[in-house]
Amino acid sequence: MNAVSNASMLLDRLTLEEKASLVLGSDLWHTAAVPRLGIPAVMVSDGPHGLRKQPQDGDHVASGGSVPATCFPTASALGSSWDAELVRRVGEALGREAMAQGVAVVLGPGINIKRSPLCGRNFEYLSEDPLLSGTLGAALVEGIQSQGVGACVKHFAVNNQETDRLTVSAEVDERTLREIYLAGFERVVTRAHPWTVMCAYNKINGTYAAESRWLLSSVLRDEWGFDGLVVSDWGAVHDRVAALAAGLDLEMPPDLGISDAAVVAAVRSGELDEAVLDVAVARALQLVERATAQSAPAPVVDVDAHHELAREVAADCAVLLKNDDAILPLRPAAGDVIAVIGEFARTPRFQGSGSSQVNPTGVDVALDELRMAVPDGVEVAFAAGFGTDTAAHDEELAAEAIALARRAATVVVFLGLGVSEEAEGFDREHIDLPAAQTALLPRLAAANPNLVVVLTNGSAVRMVDWENHAKAVLECWLAGQAAGGAAADVLLGAVNPSGRLAETLPMRLEDSPSYLNFPGEAGQVRYGEGVFVGYRGLDALGREVSHPFGHGLSYTSFRYCQLHAAVTGRHEDGDLSVEVSCTVTNTGERRGKEVVQLYVSDPEAAVARPVRELKAFTKVDLEPGESRTVTLVLGSRALSYWSVVAHDWVLEGGCFGLAVGASSRDLRLRTVIDVPAPVLRIRLDGMSTLHQWLADPAGSAALRGAVGTDETGRPTGIVGNGHLVKVIGNFPISTLAAFPGLGIDHGVVEAVVKQVRAAEG
Repeated sequence: MNAVSNASMLLDRLTLEEKASLVLGSDLWHTAAVPRLGIPAVMVSDGPHGLRKQPQDGDHVASGGSVPATCFPTASALGSSWDAELVRRVGEALGREAMAQGVAVVLGPGINIKRSPLCGRNFEYLSEDPLLSGTLGAALVEGIQSQGVGACVKHFAVNNQETDRLTVSAEVDERTLREIYLAGFERVVTRAHPWTVMCAYNKINGTYAAESRWLLSSVLRDEWGFDGLVVSDWGAVHDRVAALAAGLDLEMPPDLGISDAAVVAAVRSGELDEAVLDVAVARALQLVERATAQSAPAPVVDVDAHHELAREVAADCAVLLKNDDAILPLRPAAGDVIAVIGEFARTPRFQGSGSSQVNPTGVDVALDELRMAVPDGVEVAFAAGFGTDTAAHDEELAAEAIALARRAATVVVFLGLGVSEEAEGFDREHIDLPAAQTALLPRLAAANPNLVVVLTNGSAVRMVDWENHAKAVLECWLAGQAAGGAAADVLLGAVNPSGRLAETLPMRLEDSPSYLNFPGEAGQVRYGEGVFVGYRGLDALGREVSHPFGHGLSYTSFRYCQLHAAVTGRHEDGDLSVEVSCTVTNTGERRGKEVVQLYVSDPEAAVARPVRELKAFTKVDLEPGESRTVTLVLGSRALSYWSVVAHDWVLEGGCFGLAVGASSRDLRLRTVIDVPAPVLRIRLDGMSTLHQWLADPAGSAALRGAVGTDETGRPTGIVGNGHLVKVIGNFPISTLAAFPGLGIDHGVVEAVVKQVRAAEG
């Protein structure tokens, strides 16, 4: 759809003041209307994991109420599903609820990279990996928009902390931006075509995202072909005219009387071309057109069905981190006592706080769900052990829990983070569980070694100081309103866990690659780890981790075999394809799902590359004894890196390692492929180094010809002296021309530059 051409008739009839009003909202949640021309206002609403439609007097930070809606698992859980089709179904449900409530755009998903486990908003984000974030983000967008409701992918871009979130400048090099922090957005935009993109609060290399023409226009529109509307995060606009010129179409919430007046004044003074304003207005009108295109009546939401979907999804997102002695699933018999300890089992925390907080249609309580699900004659007894939002030790509560543990067959302890530990608006200071919880665990284990831990948290927690006391650990994340029922389903074996970690669980906070550069200082945060984020950095350093990226256990087992890789097409022709296949077999006694992960390595690269990078994955559902051939296909992009020389993606020909497995460190099958590709040639000149000249075939030939050879045929001067080349070969040849005796003078420099220019045509 061409927004400008479709809106041209209306544009001609709008006054300048009306145009200015349309690039601002009319209130906190609505676009502006122009009643005389029949242009209505449309409503947007928070909703990354559930609709948060607020009344007219609502606020952005969820201190006011909102209409009841299904609270689906947060992104921290959804990311662990590794299941695009499942996530799409969540999107469809969100879209139906939005349509039923008259909401035109759902403000989600959030796909920012989990750069640090300390980010207070990590529960809203999917992964530390851009492929996983982009794939699942695209699925959620497709699901929402299949219902005639727009999605809004956010926060574009490099919004990875809450500290100084409205003012901090993320200092990121070009390659890291492209490979890590923009790649997920690129996948969502180019594959799912969201109606809107939300710009971030922060600056990127000194420029506010809201005012970055490079980000909002050059990259987003010119390169990726985005044809929708760019909306600000709430309060991200500081200069409406500069933001408009950069490509930001809609300011939210509106600074009425200020921003609109500034736009009008800028057009009248000639500071802002009215044509730029017209483009933004056309995009706003296009959004209204899309939102009002549905002629069907609003759907009636089946609240119970959506709750059941939330429960199914939450169970599929749970990650079984550990299961010694196959203690799970629990197999209680009449007369057994299951000790359930931890206030989270009775008072669940299932979502984060802040702008994403949902008023749920119902809440499953794990303790109640367990009691309903166990066989007759099984007692499910409870002791709090500790509070939900305090680190203070309560010996009376602890003693009660220990006494209960002694008489139980199995102890199930619900641990986690309270609201005060993680939320929008502030970052965490550490990754430890509250001391009252970790101090109780060894005492419980001493009373009863059959101990299972269920985790409730929105981001990674340190496990090394307590995990050894538990035979099993089930990571449930913040899994939505049905989390309690889902936990019961997994614990009792009604569901076979199939979640896999979307973020590495480090041994210590200090092991996180971003540790020394988070959250920055003096208004800047330096992304000094570069592309080595999460498992990319930890694997490169060989750091021991509690549990690696991609890890997750099952109640069954899987065998991988028969790895094949076939390369067809050519990179330079644009049709390169690498088809990788293997056979996966369920070798256990029950049905289960396995996530097959394909990692690529480039062992001899011109730039520093991670040891391995996730480049494809799929989730397969297998009956006992069933085998299936899994095929994953890679293109040129999966083998390429972003070159700061070429300012483009570059595939460096040669050998690439392919590894298929169950996590970044559980690689079952490996092979090597050889992929030819043209050599990246830089434009040589006098300021190019001797190393660069000698590495370029044409440049090397020209230089060797210019310096000549001695009687033995060896190049004269520095070109024939390997040791000297090693020592000062990083000097530009124009600099070397000033050094006597090296065989390179200014005449040689001029001649060789002229020769390579002629060869370039």
